[in-house]
Amino acid sequence: MSSNLIDGLFVFMLAGFIGFEIIRRISPLLHTPLMSLTNALDAIAVVGAIVLAGEHKSTFSTVLGTIAIVAATINIVGGFLITDRMLRMFKTSRPGKP
Repeated sequence: MSSNLIDGLFVFMLAGFIGFEIIRRISPLLHTPLMSLTNALDAIAVVGAIVLAGEHKSTFSTVLGTIAIVAATINIVGGFLITDRMLRMFKTSRPGKP
């Protein structure tokens, strides 16, 4: 069990480092499509958390699943709000020509 935990933490740390390095180098013009992709990935996390919480294998897994559902849902809503705000920056305030 200890070996699985250490392996999982190593993969998590490596994924976090690689993700940070990739995101840091992205052009600001690509941030809106990147947020949309992040929202899609969070939706997958919500589905996985619902499955985890719904299995009722233990109280601990149900609590972690519920926390994951809440956190991922907050992240999705925040991502959509930020994406909407960024897209509104590209709209012109001038009336269109007839």
